[in-house]
Amino acid sequence: MSNPRSSNGAARRKIRAWVLSTQDYCALCGKAVDKSLKTPHPMSPEVDEIIPVSRGGSPIDRTNVQLVHRSCNQLKGNRLESELPKPKPENAFPVSQIW
Repeated sequence: MSNPRSSNGAARRKIRAWVLSTQDYCALCGKAVDKSLKTPHPMSPEVDEIIPVSRGGSPIDRTNVQLVHRSCNQLKGNRLESELPKPKPENAFPVSQIW
């Protein structure tokens, strides 16, 4: 079975160009993405499928792609965003320390 990303090469390049031109922030962490960084830099831009290709998502559907940092995309893997662990607030204290 061929990889849908490479078998749709021209369409994938077009969708990647669209994401890079229309989005500026990582959909996973919310921080700005420096589009001048090149792979394999961990903060370089990548196009992520919201529903992973391995789970039936399309790599060329505009409603299924988003801009992310390379490191954020690697942490996500082939999971859905709803399956990711929730980050703890930076200034979180255990309840016992508040009261």
